[in-house]
Formats: sequence, C-alpha cells, structure tokens
Amino acid sequence: MKQLAITIISILTFICLILCGCKRSDITPDYGREVIESGSYPQAIKVGEFYYFIMPDSRPGHISLRKTDKIENLGAGEPITVYKTTDSNMQHIWSPEIHHIKNKWYIYFEADDGNTDNHHLYVLENISPDPTTGVWNLHGPILTNEDWNYGIHPSTFAIGDRRYLIWSGWEKRRTETETQCIFIAEMENPWTLKSERVLISRPEYEWERQWINPDGTRSAYPIFVNENPEAYISPDKKTVIITYSASGIWTRYSTLGLLRASTDSDILNPKSWKKSAEPVFVPREESPYSGSSNVCLLPSPDGKETLMLFQVKPNDRTIHSDHDRVLIKAITWDGDTMPEFGSY
Repeated sequence: MKQLAITIISILTFICLILCGCKRSDITPDYGREVIESGSYPQAIKVGEFYYFIMPDSRPGHISLRKTDKIENLGAGEPITVYKTTDSNMQHIWSPEIHHIKNKWYIYFEADDGNTDNHHLYVLENISPDPTTGVWNLHGPILTNEDWNYGIHPSTFAIGDRRYLIWSGWEKRRTETETQCIFIAEMENPWTLKSERVLISRPEYEWERQWINPDGTRSAYPIFVNENPEAYISPDKKTVIITYSASGIWTRYSTLGLLRASTDSDILNPKSWKKSAEPVFVPREESPYSGSSNVCLLPSPDGKETLMLFQVKPNDRTIHSDHDRVLIKAITWDGDTMPEFGSY
C-alpha cells in the first residue's frame, strides 16, 4: 500500500507540474539546455511574469526582442523588431541588451560608421509599459573619454541610488596589438556619464590572452580580450560581481572571468576590485562544448533558482561562426555571496 501511495503521489505531482506550467525550472546544473541552435551575445531579463530575450539581429541596422512567460521558450518565436535605422553611422550593431530602470526600458548597444575601430556606445529609451510596443528614442553616443571614444558591450547596474556603466574598451587607440579592458563610470542618467572612466581589469593572465586556435586560425593581429562585462548584486546584497569574457571569442579558449567588490566600498577605486586568478566556468573533459562566453544571469520562473544564459562552441569547431550555441543552465550560490558556475 505504501508503494502504491508513493506511486500515486508521484503521478499527481507530475500532472500538477504540467497543468501549472512547470513553476520550477527543469534546467539542471549540468551541461545546460540549448535555447538557440545558432546565435551569439545572448542577454535576457525577467520583469513581472515575462522574460525579454535579445541578441544581435542578422539584419543590418535592426534590433529585435523576444517576449515569453515560459523559460523553456526563451529563444523561441519570431523576434519583434523594436528599432531599425539606415544611418551610415549606425553600422555593425553588436551585443544589444535590455534593462528596466525606474519603470522605463533601455537597450544598450554599440555601433560604428562602417569601420569597427570606431565603435561608440548608444542607448535607446522607451517609456511604454511593454518594450515590444511604443517608441524607442535614441541617446548617444555616450562619451567615455575625451581622447578616444572606442567602446563595446555596454551594460549597467545600480547600488542604492547610484547607477554605473561598465563596458569594454581600449586604454589607447590600437597600433600593432589590441588590448580590450573593462571600464566603469558613474552615470548622471541612463545615457550620460557623471565620472571619468576607471579601468578595473585588463588581460593579464595567460587564459585571458589567447588569440590563436589549435589549428592555427587567428585574428589578423594579436588581440587580448576582456569584454562583455555583466554585473550582479549577490543575494545577500554584500557583493557586486562582474562576469566577463576573456580571450578571443573566435577561439575555443574563450572563457569566463570574474571581478568582485564589496557593495559598501568605493567601486570607482580599482583597488576595491578583486579578480579571480583562474577562469570560473570551464568545460569538462568529455564535454561536447568549448569556448564559453557572454554570460547572463536571470531568475527562474518561481524566483527560487538562478539560471545562467551563455554561449559556447561545439567541440568539433575551432573558429567563431554563426553556429555557436546559446545554452541555459542552473547555478548555485556559496553562502548567498558568490556564484558557483560549475562546469559544462
């Protein structure tokens, strides 16, 4: 009888999960589940009951969103175009990401005049309650420094009532090599900087400076990479964590780095930041994937888990292509202070 009761309870629980739309995510801390079979630079947020998913549009001058209330449909459905332009100064739109700030919507991205060395940071603003409707107004470029305004992969976060911008850029215009660093600045408003930029990470470790693949394919010149910074406040509110992609995204060595600082410290002081000496998310020996990059954390549907959206390469490929995969997996926290990404 006891076994029968257990069986009946299991069946009823399974039926309940189906009828309730799987309130808990069924995404385990394993390799992860594919969300997009071919894509790159994924980012998503959850506001209310909906997830908003964004990544670069294949059409020049376009930015699109996907909206869903089901985590399993994050990358499904037809994307909704929210912005398009034919402006010659708005080419090569890379890595857009969406944010919800004081009941308004913002999409941060970068674009150039046709020369990728001239990337500038921009932001779109929409006051509509639903970001897939309404009008998006363009702000920018965001002036990051007087001498040279190259910048890519902008993102933003707040501690209390102070808002910050983080991005990847150059200390100075490249000549024979290129070094992409992580910068931070305080913001006057969501499209204007209040402080000078501050460098908080540069590629210094060997695992941050890989630009040649095992088969010899490489970029045209050495490029050492810290890029795509994303900031999160720990569950206990004591730590601000910045994940970033290290080494060339075109290589199988692309990996995840991490910076951290106390939320009550002066985060505009480079000395407040501690950098992990090793990558924090690496493939298993038997993994079908390699080259993780472009990480984004978001809550599960019931808010009880943290999910990680990320980009990887199939192991049979050695160069960056449109066939990079976008996966999602659950992660855990160490004492509500530091994320534990596991492996893939």
